Amino acid sequence: MTNREQEILELIKKNPMISQSELGEILGITRSSTAVHITNLVKKGKILGKGYIVQDNPYVIVVGGVNMDIHGFPKEKLIPGDSNIGSVKMSLGGVGRNIGENLVRLGIETKLISVLGNDIYGSKILEESSLIGLDMRDCLILNGESTSTYLSVLDETHDMSVAISSMDIYERMTVDFIKEKKYVIDKSKLCILDTNIPESVIEYMLNNHRSTDFFLDTVSTAKAKRVRNMIGNIHTLKSNKIEIEAMTDIEIKNEEDLKKNCEYLMNKGVKKIFITLGKEGVFYCDDSVMKNIKANNVTPVNTTGAGDAFMAALVYCYLNNIDINESAKIATAASVVAMSHENTINPNMSIENINLKIKGLKLC
Repeated sequence: MTNREQEILELIKKNPMISQSELGEILGITRSSTAVHITNLVKKGKILGKGYIVQDNPYVIVVGGVNMDIHGFPKEKLIPGDSNIGSVKMSLGGVGRNIGENLVRLGIETKLISVLGNDIYGSKILEESSLIGLDMRDCLILNGESTSTYLSVLDETHDMSVAISSMDIYERMTVDFIKEKKYVIDKSKLCILDTNIPESVIEYMLNNHRSTDFFLDTVSTAKAKRVRNMIGNIHTLKSNKIEIEAMTDIEIKNEEDLKKNCEYLMNKGVKKIFITLGKEGVFYCDDSVMKNIKANNVTPVNTTGAGDAFMAALVYCYLNNIDINESAKIATAASVVAMSHENTINPNMSIENINLKIKGLKLC
């Protein structure tokens, strides 16, 4: 497609009832020129005749954060309050973007809606996403704003010791902006949300896209509180123990407490819940299952992207009608694949490598 044809197609996707005159006015071209472009789109199979019925491949959509990640690795045991000799590496990140890239690597067509600055980090994110096939054309790009940045320091075991997030730009995503994406969201197979985006946007989406199944990653304890009063509209929830406690006010000390939390959330309307417990594995449930699964023989290289890979694998399982027990195994194996590489996203992430990892893991 030409650039002009792509512009016209995107406008039609957003408003299938738009007229040729309206298209021409928006793009600054004549109605007759618009008609020629539309004829070409019909010939190329991108539009299926009258009414602007658009030929779309099935896709999922992610609405969430994109960051530039900066990670510090100490050479020896981490000494708090001191300057540690080590290495610093930069990579693309953000919960939403990380889930999106993992989905693409699992063979799932994915669109990501986020907000980023028109700066060097934002340009790098868009460039790299285009190269891997992650569609970010619906993002909000802002002049004079800094793209979100995440700075972390890992300890000698490559687990996170401390991190700082500079994410104020996410507050620039508004309900009015997300309303413009209604067609894109409604046409998706499902929508993944992370709580980096404003509470008002999450609430609007959950209340106004009732036919969409939403998967939620709660990201952090503070941000998990944003959704505690709207959790009933979530299909699948992925959180860690303290994030769950922040939503339910039910302290978790043992397995019985995990069950109480799951019962509370399912009574609110959540269909599937996965509570990550670090080295203790994952506790998961739906209306017929409550179990814990744990991988015993794992030595992580970098744990930063494990949860994002876990969520992407859950989406893969949902799309392929895989039951919750097998989903927990696949998602756990995906997180182990993620942790086996120094980058936040393992470039070798694939369903084939996940299946190979399942065979080598001692899951119990």
